[in-house]
Amino acid sequence: MGYACRVSTSVAQPTVREALDKALSGERISDEDAATLLRSRDLVAVGRAANELRNRASEPGVVTFIVDRNLNYSNICYTDCEFCAFYRRPGDTREGYVLPRAVIFKKIEETLALGGTALLMQGGHNPDLGLDWYEDLFRAIKARYPIHLHALSPSEIQHIARKAKLTPSETLGRLRDAGLDSLPGGGAEILVDRVRKIISPKKTTSDEWLQIMRAAHRLGMSTTATMMWGHVETLEERVEHLRRIRELQDELHGFRAFISWTYQPDHTALAPRVTWTPTSFDYLLMQAVSRIYLDNVEHIQSSWVTQGMKIGQVALAFGADDMGSIMIEENVVSAAGTTHRASTEDFVHTIRNAGYRARQRDTLYRTVRDHAA
Repeated sequence: MGYACRVSTSVAQPTVREALDKALSGERISDEDAATLLRSRDLVAVGRAANELRNRASEPGVVTFIVDRNLNYSNICYTDCEFCAFYRRPGDTREGYVLPRAVIFKKIEETLALGGTALLMQGGHNPDLGLDWYEDLFRAIKARYPIHLHALSPSEIQHIARKAKLTPSETLGRLRDAGLDSLPGGGAEILVDRVRKIISPKKTTSDEWLQIMRAAHRLGMSTTATMMWGHVETLEERVEHLRRIRELQDELHGFRAFISWTYQPDHTALAPRVTWTPTSFDYLLMQAVSRIYLDNVEHIQSSWVTQGMKIGQVALAFGADDMGSIMIEENVVSAAGTTHRASTEDFVHTIRNAGYRARQRDTLYRTVRDHAA
């Protein structure tokens, strides 16, 4: 028995080393390599390789962040996603809402006053809001404020397009002309339809999500890519998700950053079906493998909003080069029981304490302000 264990260890270790050596030599790792790294639990070695590759992909010694606001213009949604604690069904007159323009404008003014440069705007699938509503709102915002509109996930684009009886590409073109600057990667969850049929059966399929991102990239709009994991997906399905992102990035190179976060179970219908809760170890390993696998995505963001500031800081040594947003406002994750808040000063202090120079960026990763030590 002891001999068998020694043989197993000696066989497993070179496989991990080979995958890491392959990545560090500039060769692309395979799906099998990624799965091996995730199964290995060798966080130190995987994290060290991810950090080296992070330093090659982005400026060593610098960690970026953005000041923006996550504004949820409405919480009315008909998709009934099992993992979401934020939405309210159409007809909910007690807790359902659509923000008036005056409130949206006030929130933008607060964001600008705090040095913010962007508005991340998402709000589900509200059957009462058509394309004209979004076009009019975007035009009104752009006429008043110098702010980047990073808004509407692919599933929202599909909803708006269907209601307008247009293709997603036509819808994106009209929204872009009205002031939409870029798309967030929300609604990706896991890009495997087996998983989507369980957690979000009424939303976009994997192919539809990717096709809408492809259409945005072809229109010259940059986007982010995301992954929400730690629920009903398998390890292999997480790797498949990464592969589909990497393949589309090979095609059009429209993703500027990748962000993964763990499912937050409180107050969600999905919680009773989930049999495990990812630890901080699991999160750091997943992020490190994402950095190694996604060799064509320049930036990897740390998910401090779901992990907390301390793990968000530690993640900077495991492949992340960006802390994301200070989150002037956040409603979706907090509805699921996880609430973390931070200021620009908190970010600068955290980044400096990790040994990096803090740099405030805009949505397109252009420097807004360097916070020199």
